[in-house]
Amino acid sequence: MRIVEIEKRTSILIKQLLKIWESSVRETHLFLYDNEIKRIADYVPLALNNINHLVIVEVAFMGIEKERLEMLFVAPHEIKKGLGKSLIQFGIKNYQLKELTVNEQNPQAKGFYEHLGFHVYKRTETDEQGNPYPLLYMKLD
Repeated sequence: MRIVEIEKRTSILIKQLLKIWESSVRETHLFLYDNEIKRIADYVPLALNNINHLVIVEVAFMGIEKERLEMLFVAPHEIKKGLGKSLIQFGIKNYQLKELTVNEQNPQAKGFYEHLGFHVYKRTETDEQGNPYPLLYMKLD
């Protein structure tokens, strides 16, 4: 398994990552309606282009900004095969990853991060855009 940081972000790469993002969100964010996923998808290319560290492994990717995980998405058919864990461990070792935010309505992700040593230190009733999706802020033990 080869983990790489992507410096040059082409439109083809962004389109490929957007497909992974959408399929992953549809599999794991069951609380989002189709119109919400489409609305959020409009912002994903900008986030992918602007994140400081965009790291990819096979059919999964993560984005890290200042020791904080901003995004982690794994293609649905690859979930529970170790790609997410490998990316997180890579982030901890190479980018001093210490914090992240997860949707409370995504208990599978919360459990995954807890298994890797993160714990909840804060909760909000809404997401950063003010939508009614509670967020859990987590730190590495």
